[in-house]
Amino acid sequence: MFKKAVEAKSHQRLSGADRKKLKRTLRDRFPRASDADIDALLPPKTEITVSKFQNRVLVYSVEGGFPVFFDIDGRGSEIFPTVFALWKVPELLPFFMLKGGEVSRFVIGGADLMFPGISVPAEGLPSFLSGEPWAVKVPGNPAPIAVGSTTMSSTEALKAGLRGKALRITHYYRDLLWESVGVHYVPNAGFLEDVVLEDPAFLSSFQVSDSCEGAAESSNSQQNGIVNEGSVVDIGTAASELSPASATQNDSDSNVAEQVISHVGDLKLSENIDADESNEEQHVLTTEDLDAYLDKCLLQALHTTVKDKDLPMPGSTLWSNHVLPCRPSGITLDIKKSSHKKLSKWLQAKSSAGLISVKEDKYKKETVLLSINRNHPDYLSFKPEKRQAEKTNQAVDPAASDARPSNSKMLEVAEIYKPSVHVNSIFASVGADKGKLYSFSEACDIVFKYIEKENLVKPTNKSIVVLDPTLCDALFKGAIKKGSTYPTEIHKKDIGSTFVSRMQAHHVVSRGSESVVRKGALKTIQIVTERRQGNKKVTKLSGLETFLLDAEALASELQKKFACSTTVAELPGKKGQELLIQGGVIEDVAKHLVEQFGIPKRYIEVLDKTKK
Repeated sequence: MFKKAVEAKSHQRLSGADRKKLKRTLRDRFPRASDADIDALLPPKTEITVSKFQNRVLVYSVEGGFPVFFDIDGRGSEIFPTVFALWKVPELLPFFMLKGGEVSRFVIGGADLMFPGISVPAEGLPSFLSGEPWAVKVPGNPAPIAVGSTTMSSTEALKAGLRGKALRITHYYRDLLWESVGVHYVPNAGFLEDVVLEDPAFLSSFQVSDSCEGAAESSNSQQNGIVNEGSVVDIGTAASELSPASATQNDSDSNVAEQVISHVGDLKLSENIDADESNEEQHVLTTEDLDAYLDKCLLQALHTTVKDKDLPMPGSTLWSNHVLPCRPSGITLDIKKSSHKKLSKWLQAKSSAGLISVKEDKYKKETVLLSINRNHPDYLSFKPEKRQAEKTNQAVDPAASDARPSNSKMLEVAEIYKPSVHVNSIFASVGADKGKLYSFSEACDIVFKYIEKENLVKPTNKSIVVLDPTLCDALFKGAIKKGSTYPTEIHKKDIGSTFVSRMQAHHVVSRGSESVVRKGALKTIQIVTERRQGNKKVTKLSGLETFLLDAEALASELQKKFACSTTVAELPGKKGQELLIQGGVIEDVAKHLVEQFGIPKRYIEVLDKTKK
């Protein structure tokens, strides 16, 4: 379920009515849970946040804690507790016990649980129905490592001879929900992995092992503060250290479970990280320092990760996916402790300063980033820092930097638009320059300014715009068949794309200090391999000038790389040059253009005429 990264579309606070509805759903879904168990996971006076993802999954999180439940279909019929929730209430779900650590390696690697990997108790297989939520545990460990739904009933499983798939795993220890959701859901903290590794009390409660046979090796990794990927949380072997006065194994396991619950509940970065034991020093920031770090992280994000093609972008996405990852090591960003107090007010302040353009989405009640002023003095004067990951990669593999395009070869492609006769009236009405070229987000900003100026938003439905004659002509004049009725209103989400489609498409291509603007859509590079006389293959390249590539220089470069002859000739009846390479090197040439010149794959067309 969480094998691939999916970006959250929105983050909203749960209202009182929705909170009660959620608790009713949980009582129906998990009959083993008592009211005290549910209150332990969803404290009555604690704020609950729901995040909606593009794959329709809902994730419920407690403020200042962990995500506790996730809903696969968004309708409450397939809601599951997270591994974090099961660590706090281990008996919330019935569980399958694995035969050993070797099986657990596959489970936390993303594989579904098969019946041969389950340890069947002496009294026989427990009774269950198809589609029920069950957890997965390893021997001697009260903390579950995965959760999923049964694929068949116990009766069907016995008829099949306990073969086949038993549990379809939806969430497991150290999947992407574990690894990355902490950025969105844990205020004042980084990745959850960092919190776990840097908390000495939490780490001492666990012994991490890849299998039951690797206890000695994993113990060394624990002492060094290392948690290996694909490892299993095994606290059974640490029971004697946690409860030396225990008389029986059952008492030991009980004490271990209480220790786990207490540590999971206390996982707050400000409390758990000790300045003497942590590898990264924590800083207490003043309001002025925090404001400065916010501005610095925003500029870093605008330079490195926020692209114009991603706009418009919700403010919550900008904060969680771009601003927070840019914070310096050991620095905690809490917008509530800044002078702005709220994310929306901070973005509005940056908009008033002219760095960005934002708009309040009244329908979603969220501030949306519309455009970036990349000519702003603050933006131009800021020098982005190289990310730590990039520095590490260069130190480990210096040859990798040679494979990347150099600054002189680095390509930048952007789609821009020029106002046409269809939309000139809109630009004139808001006082915008009709001879200027605009990005997609800037063009959308123009039409929304007109809508706001003329007050065209429908009062009864804020997501609908009522079309006046000027806007209707700009969007649909000449595009509607004669005799057809012109629309009277349009949804907000369709305005931007419709408005831009009525403008003249242009593109700008930049390589180093050289830049060119051309009319029309960007043409692709065509690589064709065909047979010549004597059954010999030849590879032809055309369209190089579109991306500011010198055909003669590239021919010389490819001649040395492939040890073959190359020639350059004018395209017959067309403008431009064609590069001919002896041999069928179509895939190698395409790879070379991507790696050495930074040309996106979507702008390369290949055709092998030698294949049947």
